Amino acid sequence: MKEMPNVLWLEEIKKEDIISVGGKGASLGEMTAIGLPVPKAFVVTAQAFRRFLIETGIEEELFRRLERLDVDDNGALESVSREVQDIVLAAEMPDQIRQEIVEAYARMGADGTVVAVRSSATAEDLPDASFAGQQETFLNILGETDLLDAVQRCWASLYGARAIYYRAKQGFDDRSVNIAVVVQELIGSEKSGVMFTSHPVTGEPLTIVEGSWGLGEAVVSGSVSPDNYVFDLRSGRVVDRLIAEKEIMIIPEGRHGTKTVNLSAKQRTAPVLSDAEVARLATLGKIAEDHYDIPQDVEWAIVGDDVFILQSRPITTIKRPEIPHGGAAGQQKGVLGVVLVEGQGASPGVASGRVVIVRDVKDTSAVKDGDILVTKMTNPDMVPAMRRVSAIVTDEGGMTCHAAIVSRELGTPAVVGTKKATKLLKDGQIVTVDGEKGLIYDGAVQAPAPAAPAVAPAAAAAAPVITGTLVKVNVSLPEAAQRAAATGADGVGLLRIEHLILGLAKTPGWYIENGEEETFIAELYGGIKTVLDAFPGKPVWVRTLDAPTDEFRNMEGGENEPIEHNPMLGWRGIRRDLRSPDQFRLQVEAFKRLWAAGYNNLGLMFPMVNHPNEFVKARAMMKEWGVDVENATLGVMIEIPSSAILIEDFIRAGIRFASFGTNDLIQYTLAIDRNNEHVADMYQPKHPAVLRLIDYAIGVCRENGVECSICGQAGSDPDMVTWLVEHGISSVSANIDAVPRIREAVARKEQQILLDAARRNA
Repeated sequence: MKEMPNVLWLEEIKKEDIISVGGKGASLGEMTAIGLPVPKAFVVTAQAFRRFLIETGIEEELFRRLERLDVDDNGALESVSREVQDIVLAAEMPDQIRQEIVEAYARMGADGTVVAVRSSATAEDLPDASFAGQQETFLNILGETDLLDAVQRCWASLYGARAIYYRAKQGFDDRSVNIAVVVQELIGSEKSGVMFTSHPVTGEPLTIVEGSWGLGEAVVSGSVSPDNYVFDLRSGRVVDRLIAEKEIMIIPEGRHGTKTVNLSAKQRTAPVLSDAEVARLATLGKIAEDHYDIPQDVEWAIVGDDVFILQSRPITTIKRPEIPHGGAAGQQKGVLGVVLVEGQGASPGVASGRVVIVRDVKDTSAVKDGDILVTKMTNPDMVPAMRRVSAIVTDEGGMTCHAAIVSRELGTPAVVGTKKATKLLKDGQIVTVDGEKGLIYDGAVQAPAPAAPAVAPAAAAAAPVITGTLVKVNVSLPEAAQRAAATGADGVGLLRIEHLILGLAKTPGWYIENGEEETFIAELYGGIKTVLDAFPGKPVWVRTLDAPTDEFRNMEGGENEPIEHNPMLGWRGIRRDLRSPDQFRLQVEAFKRLWAAGYNNLGLMFPMVNHPNEFVKARAMMKEWGVDVENATLGVMIEIPSSAILIEDFIRAGIRFASFGTNDLIQYTLAIDRNNEHVADMYQPKHPAVLRLIDYAIGVCRENGVECSICGQAGSDPDMVTWLVEHGISSVSANIDAVPRIREAVARKEQQILLDAARRNA
């Protein structure tokens, strides 16, 4: 220990010095070494602190008071904390340590430099231990007297009640924990904030920058709502921005400390950063991320044209913890607490609530607003309950299962494919569901603050992007229509009507048998009309009923539904409508009335069509029932390999458009049940066979002037959409939450195609 000096300058510090300078000090040293613009600073080492304890003779007295402390006794904890801190503050700093600090401070500037004095704690036996936020920081310190006082107060803060409690709960011996102090030139920030060099939840190459006026403490402490900027490292552009109303800023006050001042009306709503400043910050952040080989959480400041990096630490929220399987014995501490169950994150968001196990549709009567619905797999007859809950968890399913699709549309967090949630979770248990990471935690816990930049409003605030390829949206529920329209989508590429029908809890056959046909037609008419009204003048493609028999069986009137070994391959889609003409007729009647009411933007899309003869027969039946089929917009889903292979024959039969239902197309091409979690990892949207079918069908449609689209889950994948645009698709239809990033992906690819063409012709 004696060979380590009391003071180290950043230029002298290496990452191996973390046990002497703490994580903060080591990071600043590393950043200085790679040339990032770090304000000058020195570190009062952890060894200096330990020498202070020994040479003043307070070490044993201090640790004796902490040894038998019950940290769960709040009164005792607060009392001992005050006593120990008073001991540290009352001790006189040894002359050698004092002199070296004063000399280092003098080297920073002849007339005295305004500095920030920041704690940087560490553990001798665990170099990578982090104690962020547990100790004190002092800003706007000027003069050696105030500096020495601030250093000693940082030392004392090692024994704050919160810090003592944290160490005890994490299993650290107080004797093993030291503290270094960073003394850094205080940048009189005109603007400052934090930056995440990659998306703090998903790890995507998106730099998230938060900024406000004045010192960065306003952003870090959460006392101001900062501007939020999203910079895409792939395109080199600011793709999203949210300009917040910033009511206050924190600035230095006199020779010591800071003060909060109110902003003028103009400053409150003025953008903090220009696009060029965001790009500069993102570039510096990328340098730090590349150096550490892990995404970074960076504090920054700007004065005039100068940008400074004040601190950098790893982002820990991206890394998913390893979760042992096998019930309660496998419980482990995760980002938000003890992880009970792990599955696949299917719909983002974090929500807490009371577990309700739903084993049968009859159990949904027990579901109340805000509950967590836990079931083997959801069905459309559960949709009314799904609308009420705060989160959904299933044993089965993948990203394209019913629970995943509906949850994303409702904006409800969901985790699917857990295999055993219905067994491990108990009715009435309070849990927290993280729909991004696919984790279910014990108890009601809050998401960490760094996740905030990822929220959707930033995307909604982005400037409109115009694309040649239409970007549409998928809709299943009428109540989602306004949310879908707010994305600025170019229409609806898929309106599923299953939930309009199955949410009634009665089969179409029941309405027919009980003379309630008009009720059925009115319900269908009203639901579709709600969506059409939200998209005036834009195409809305409505898919006719596509409900497997197992979904009808739980409904009133479903008692005689056939029992099929694999309903996904059974009596569903157009094949059922053609053999149940009364069921088909009721749907067509609703469509007729909508056309008659002037909704000429309504198009019909037939699902599960595997031969042109089925389209021809459906068209003939509609004509018989009074539909002007020559002027109606009728199309088909391409979700069976045969329909892709026979696309030219479908065009000759009169289709006006075709849309890839990739969820089923992948399933049927690869023989992979998309709702079976045991083979979920084999479900490959970009399998060469799938891509070859899609490429062929797009080419034929383009040659014949027929609009070709996509409405399956793959349409919400930016990489897949980029490939589709490159191969000439006419339009894409994405999930509501994916529309902004899909439009950006489309625009970026179109620009690249135009640029490549210009270069070839130059």
